[in-house]
Amino acid sequence: MAKPELSHIMFKDLPLDESLQEALEDNNYVQCTPIQALSLPLLLAGRDIVGQAQTGTGKSAAFLLATLNRLMTVPVQQGKRGPFAIIMAPTRELAIQIYEDAEMLGRYTGLKFSCIYGGTGYEKQRSDLASDVDVVIGTVGRILDFYKQGELNLKEIEVVVLDEADRMFDLGFISDIRYLFKKMPDVTERQNLFFSATFSQRVLELAYEHMDMPEKVQIEADNVTADKIKQYLIHVGSPDKISLLFGVLKKEQPARTIIFVNTKRAAEEISNYLAANDYKAGVLSGDIPQNKRERLLGDFKDGKISIMVATDVAARGLHISDVTHVINYDLPQDVEDYVHRIGRTARAGEEGTAISFACEEYVYSLPDIEEYIEMRIPTIQLEDDLLVEPKKPSRNQSSNKPRQNQNRNKPRTERPQSTEQSEKSEKAEKEPVFIVEDAVEESSDNNEMVQSAEDKIERKFDKRRRPRNMHTRGRSKSHQRNNTQAPTENGGNGEG
Repeated sequence: MAKPELSHIMFKDLPLDESLQEALEDNNYVQCTPIQALSLPLLLAGRDIVGQAQTGTGKSAAFLLATLNRLMTVPVQQGKRGPFAIIMAPTRELAIQIYEDAEMLGRYTGLKFSCIYGGTGYEKQRSDLASDVDVVIGTVGRILDFYKQGELNLKEIEVVVLDEADRMFDLGFISDIRYLFKKMPDVTERQNLFFSATFSQRVLELAYEHMDMPEKVQIEADNVTADKIKQYLIHVGSPDKISLLFGVLKKEQPARTIIFVNTKRAAEEISNYLAANDYKAGVLSGDIPQNKRERLLGDFKDGKISIMVATDVAARGLHISDVTHVINYDLPQDVEDYVHRIGRTARAGEEGTAISFACEEYVYSLPDIEEYIEMRIPTIQLEDDLLVEPKKPSRNQSSNKPRQNQNRNKPRTERPQSTEQSEKSEKAEKEPVFIVEDAVEESSDNNEMVQSAEDKIERKFDKRRRPRNMHTRGRSKSHQRNNTQAPTENGGNGEG
């Protein structure tokens, strides 16, 4: 596995607060990635930026370090109530990932973070917001909900971050984002950070409308897709796709794989076959409850399951290290989805492999994909050794989902069936309809209890290292010294 591509800029040479330097040192972060090297000097000087770089290049760390550094070094007027920074993401998975990174980078700051997103209950998130939180990270819809309920204060925002700005347009969030921007201090009174994988005209228009003379920072790439992703294409008939999948898994022996499909039904079918053939796998689709999604992603990151079968809900925003292979079981119908899918591997300059199956149902999107990525995807000939007939799932591996027919165990009156009805019935019996992700749930509950205890120990350790000071909303002793040496009526006006 190749090392991440890094610049010559060292983190220790940047004017970062000592608490952030300490966290970087703990995690062996020594050199900046190219996007960090270009953006951090501007951000630490208080400039607004619109940053573009390919997925997995360290954009999150760049805007988190800049945000936390500002909160640790710019004085705050006594009595002001946060949050002082807000980070908006298009998906809950990305919001959770940013939150985890913030907890890691901000572990010695004493700052409080809150992650709010839909698909889960309000009460815990409402409680977090009520506890003098410094930084809010969340999805646009839930942020808007809490604001309109009067639970979220936007009057003291010093830093606003918009991550995956191009995706915000795709999901229709821009009118809500504009509304939230208008409830914050004026653009000249806050620092504005927009990051995006692509720079469309609409993203730039939004930037110049809601930012203060932003600098454009861009990491050029030779290709739309990451250079270190080995891409391959295999033409195959739909009936042979399952056999081809198991042949590829046997030949490649991937350590950690995401298999992308276009439909939930395909995800369930694949996961059933994987379970029957002793592969540890999970399913990630739009209707999986949020608590189960988080457990599945946690198990995947920890290596407890080695394969994730996913619809495009997982294509954006997930940062899972060491994904060695992405398999497009179905070619996506949206060309940008192809880029975001295969971008789950080769993160931060590492190497990865993307293998796509082109069947008669989805092959029609192939010309558009190749035009978009400006290359022909190398083709692998379908040989017999790539077709491995897997063990079929047994019918007693039933789904844990509740069935709609609650009287299924009652004796049924036999009725004569036509030949056509009998054939349909036999076909239905051969089609399994169960999912595999529940197989890991029982152990996950115990793991959560262990993790919770470990988190408590970790928090106690952190507090010993850098006690939180309630007077300054958790900011550091260097911040208190700044206040002592240069008291201000207005609480400061930011850097640079």
